[in-house]
Amino acid sequence: MARKKKQEEPKPIIENIQNVSAPEVLKNNFMPYAMSVIVSRAIPEIDGLKPSHRKILYTMYEMGLLTGNRTKSANVAARTMLLNPHGDASAYEAAVRLTQHNDTLLTPLIDGKGNFGKHYSRDMAYAASRYTEMKLMPVAAEFFRSIRKNTVDFVDNYDSTRKEPTLLPVTFPNILANPTEGIAVGMASSIPSFNLNELCEATILRIQHPKQDIAQVMPGPDFTTGGMLLLDTDAMAEIYRTGKGTITLRSKYTVDTKARIIEVNEIPYSTTAEAIIDGVISLIKAGKVSEISDIRNEIGLHGFRLAIDYKRGVDPEVLMKKLFRLSKLQDTYSCNMTVLINGHPRQLGVLEILDEWIKWRRVCVVRELYYDYKKKAKELHVSLTSLLGAMLILAISADMPTRQHKRPITISVPVNLRIFFPSDTLRNFFNNIDVSHKIDGSETLESLALEFDRELKESTTPERIKEQMNRYQNIEQLFLARMVPLFIKQPVVRFFSKRETGRVTAILSNLGRIDMPAEAAPFISGFTDFCSTDNIFITITTYGNDLVLGIATAYSGTGSIRRLLSSIKETGSDISLY
Repeated sequence: MARKKKQEEPKPIIENIQNVSAPEVLKNNFMPYAMSVIVSRAIPEIDGLKPSHRKILYTMYEMGLLTGNRTKSANVAARTMLLNPHGDASAYEAAVRLTQHNDTLLTPLIDGKGNFGKHYSRDMAYAASRYTEMKLMPVAAEFFRSIRKNTVDFVDNYDSTRKEPTLLPVTFPNILANPTEGIAVGMASSIPSFNLNELCEATILRIQHPKQDIAQVMPGPDFTTGGMLLLDTDAMAEIYRTGKGTITLRSKYTVDTKARIIEVNEIPYSTTAEAIIDGVISLIKAGKVSEISDIRNEIGLHGFRLAIDYKRGVDPEVLMKKLFRLSKLQDTYSCNMTVLINGHPRQLGVLEILDEWIKWRRVCVVRELYYDYKKKAKELHVSLTSLLGAMLILAISADMPTRQHKRPITISVPVNLRIFFPSDTLRNFFNNIDVSHKIDGSETLESLALEFDRELKESTTPERIKEQMNRYQNIEQLFLARMVPLFIKQPVVRFFSKRETGRVTAILSNLGRIDMPAEAAPFISGFTDFCSTDNIFITITTYGNDLVLGIATAYSGTGSIRRLLSSIKETGSDISLY
């Protein structure tokens, strides 16, 4: 048997050892990684998208999935890897969250077919990409409406084989229409979603009247999971101003007194059904809650449902108040609105985000107008050449013997000369026209040629052309001052008018503090019975000798509620509204 050779111990390498300070190592190695995560992965930009989502949507647009039929999700994930080399699994997972079935986005961007899991359930996993199909939702057309008109910059992909947009020129403030959460290195972002109708109305108000309070039309966030938002006007004003703050969300429920079951139908966006069940079970085991006999997850085809069986003799309203205090049935959503503006992370309030979005849309609109201007100028040059050729043909024809035409004929020369004629207005500044002349029996080719020649000379004198070119050179100032706000507002108005999107999350606000006399109690009882519907929910809380009346409803203004409270005041109650 051969002897084993003794392995020589490796000699220490000391030639290439360098003494480097820890701060220098962090600067040269860790900081590039940290900036890459911040800029290229976790923090959204002003179009409301992270890089991975933008690459997915643009890939689907290039695949023709905006108007075509659905395709396998595996196909989308594979094609996305041409722009995003992080694997098809991560691309598919990001695409799943953009679908309407996952219930992550308030304004979903992908129309999916199949099992895409649920945001409100951590155990309901989505199906594999080979089983599901997807295409772009109609709303996604707003992301690509002017992308071919040089409205945004394009850069090379990771291997320089194709181009991709740095941003998508979305025509509505998607940055606030859908929730976005991301954890980077040393910073994070958490932006809530707002109701699309209210957001469009607030954007229009911000464009037309920047100093008005948008809280009148957009009182607070809206989430896909519904529930109730406990509105604190001071905290909400701070979120609108600084972008930081906390929102309190409460579950919605109904009570079946005969079966002694509390059915929870809507929960806070920031939690899941399993987290609620685990928390309630922990409370039962710890002896903090003894009124519950069973809790079940009954999510199915009918939608979300958690069933809580309470014991005989238990007041369900008192039990729910206890669970709101101790469990995830009432939870908070922390706002930390960090957005990339020109590649730099900034923490902005809702008002500042709207201002930055309007400023960015202004740039997109001006770039689109310049693109149209160059295109029309090129068409104008071609049309003038065509017209001069037509003049030459007519001049040659004029040398022919003059004769009367037996039937009327029409000679039409398509030309973009509207900008040269005195009747021009800004409204039809870029419109195309046809210069047409009808020849009846009394006209000759010679007279027609003379008429064309006169019109051309009058319209294309050096002074006239110089005047119109000066208008082109001043186009930026003209449109920035008068028209660009309209170009920004019009798509928002059009988009707003096509959708009727009611609030999903109701707003619970303490609108009145009532010193309740005994004679007013029957009225409040009847008022509570009247308002105990799916749309209105009332809570009455005791603070010393005062009763605080809380009203939750799908927000449509407080005028009618205040009139109801005024009618209560007529009974002798001392009411102060706030």
